[in-house]
Amino acid sequence: MVLNYIWIAFFLIAFVVGLFKLIFFGDVNVFPEMVAGTFDMAKTGFEISLGLTGVLTLWLGIMRIGEKGGVIKLLSKLINPFFRKLFPELGKEHPAYGSMMMNVAANMLGLDNAATPAGLKAMKEMQESNTKKDTASNAQIMFLVLNASGLTIIPVSIMVYRAQLGAVNPADVFLPILIATYFSTLAGLITVSIYQKINLFNKVILAYLGGLTALVVGLILYLQSLPQEQISKISATGSNLFLFTLIIFFIGLAAIKKVNVYEAFIEGAKDGFKIAVKIIPYLIAILVSIAVFRASGALDLLIMGIASFFEIIGINTDFIEALPTALMKPLSGSGARGMMVDVLKTHGADSFVGKVASTVQGATDTTFYILAVYFGSVGIKHTRYAVTAGLIADFTGIVAAIAMAYLFFH
Repeated sequence: MVLNYIWIAFFLIAFVVGLFKLIFFGDVNVFPEMVAGTFDMAKTGFEISLGLTGVLTLWLGIMRIGEKGGVIKLLSKLINPFFRKLFPELGKEHPAYGSMMMNVAANMLGLDNAATPAGLKAMKEMQESNTKKDTASNAQIMFLVLNASGLTIIPVSIMVYRAQLGAVNPADVFLPILIATYFSTLAGLITVSIYQKINLFNKVILAYLGGLTALVVGLILYLQSLPQEQISKISATGSNLFLFTLIIFFIGLAAIKKVNVYEAFIEGAKDGFKIAVKIIPYLIAILVSIAVFRASGALDLLIMGIASFFEIIGINTDFIEALPTALMKPLSGSGARGMMVDVLKTHGADSFVGKVASTVQGATDTTFYILAVYFGSVGIKHTRYAVTAGLIADFTGIVAAIAMAYLFFH
């Protein structure tokens, strides 16, 4: 529903701005450019979706090997003690724990198809012990905010788009995204814990959060002491080394468990073409609306207004062109993806603003969509502070993404 209003608004605003330019400035080219933009972006959306097929096929095959090899179960065991402290009202042996940990582990690996069913099952299991069926429980809110904060180890889809749009090193945004999404998740976790009066100084929670935070902060401090060129090299080399090592780990673990690695790859890879075809209408829809919005001059006016504000307060504005991606992210995943693709196509995948948009896209998830789907699946109408906590996580992730882009690429 939100995306519907945004889509309509883009066309209406573009029409009004175009009409204004035609009447008051005699710009006779504005409407021809808007119409031409719709055809160009429709073609671009199809070409991008078609080009995604090969890379999606590869990564979905690799992910299925990891899934069959037990990577999700391994991650579940690692985060089990931490989860039990974050969901005190569920007790020690609640059936939702297994589904929740499968969901989070799948999200961390970018396995969207495996994550959503597990997440919906977890919501249903938590709803069974929820005393107020139309109101979100503490456990459900914590789970939803952790989902909405978007903690991801492998941002596969972003790397795929960057590769398709000509990035020399599609994985160079891996470390910035990993750090930004960690801060987003941490902000969401702290916010919900304050609302629910969860003791974050518990030794188990401190061990997990303290260790991860120390690692992230240490990495940032180390990178800040290095020249910009060296940071870029570390990001590129470290990201690719980690990803290839992970692939070997997936294959090795599956082989040890006597999984037919080749068949597992083929099984997962078959979904690549299906997904690439499935996203064509969504991608074309949002790209066409953005093309009209941009051709009318409305997007330039928006960016100029925001840039003027940051210039007045003395903040560097090189990131401004990527801001529409950030503004769209909490509302619509496909909308934000379309914004990111538009930036990558307009400015180049290896431009600074292109890397900012890519990092922002991976920093957090689509809060309103996740809340609507997950709460809607169990009939919850009163979400309490879930939206507030989710938006705080989004804002933190976006700020962290921009900061990391400046640290790594500017």
